[in-house]
Amino acid sequence: MTILPKFLAVGLLSAAIGLASVQPSTATDISGAGATFPNPIYTKWAEAFKAKTGNQLNYQSIGSGGGIKQILAKTVDFGASDAPQKPEWLEQNGIIQFPMIMGGVVPVINVPGIEPGQMKLTGPLIADIYLGKVTKWNDKAIAALNPSLKLPDVAIAAVYRSDGSGTTFNFADYLAKVSPEWKEKVGVNASLEWPTGMGGKGNEGVAALTARTPGAIGYVEYAYAKQNKLTYTLVRNKDGEYPAPDLASFGAAGANADWAHAPGYYLIVTDAPGKASWPIAATSFILVYKVQDKPEVAKTVLSFLDWSYKNGQDMAKGLDYVPIPDNVVALVEKTWGEIKGADGTPIWTGK
Repeated sequence: MTILPKFLAVGLLSAAIGLASVQPSTATDISGAGATFPNPIYTKWAEAFKAKTGNQLNYQSIGSGGGIKQILAKTVDFGASDAPQKPEWLEQNGIIQFPMIMGGVVPVINVPGIEPGQMKLTGPLIADIYLGKVTKWNDKAIAALNPSLKLPDVAIAAVYRSDGSGTTFNFADYLAKVSPEWKEKVGVNASLEWPTGMGGKGNEGVAALTARTPGAIGYVEYAYAKQNKLTYTLVRNKDGEYPAPDLASFGAAGANADWAHAPGYYLIVTDAPGKASWPIAATSFILVYKVQDKPEVAKTVLSFLDWSYKNGQDMAKGLDYVPIPDNVVALVEKTWGEIKGADGTPIWTGK
């Protein structure tokens, strides 16, 4: 046996300890799929969380309908939907849902000579456009709301979501609240039988199709309008005002949301009262199973969501999303106590 000199043995031991101290711990990759509405902020959160922990989120921005299908098929660790699922559906499938972020859906247009925020529309008028009743941008109903604008004699091209979409759900829910004809003829769902127009996939697809189609009108989450420099319109709210779509008006719409008394967090915030409220506000939800086959993966998912709630607020506000209030986060994390491993051990311990 070779005996190393004492100084050399100590040096090698110190080097070994030093090397071990800088070896990264094993990272856990997590996966999610669904809503395109929150994708811009989920992307930012994922980058920051990976830099902090080494854990990577792979999120597929495929629409709320796709997210629901994938969580039911158990091909992802969590689903995301902007259309809340009813308590009976959650119970039937052994799933819990909770709010993750709030924002606003805005009409966007491609009309020559019109700048962002210049045009005013009402909910019933938007419904009539998508019902195919108003077909030109110089229609008298639009002109009456916008007497100072020079409206072109250009055909309106309605653009809608072709995929199952929580953005569509909230847009349609708003229109159904303000237009009896929409409620009767089209209704509210994540996928609709559209009376007129053409479809784009995801918020991304609607933004792109609207941008390249003269005379188009579409509806997207506000971050997509900002990122793509699209012309948004103002929309008259329940109190008859035309607030700008921004963090303040989205927050005003959600200010009266009573999450504590919403079974399964089933709550829709469209057509909210208040002079400062944006009329087409929306919430994006996370869907996870109560019983988890992979406890460590599930714990990493909850750690990511916890980190995002508590450290991602400034990033969210930078994209005009409304963070979930701290008191609601506390309520949600109490709900996480229902999430357990196959052996009944709680996944979330608050760490």
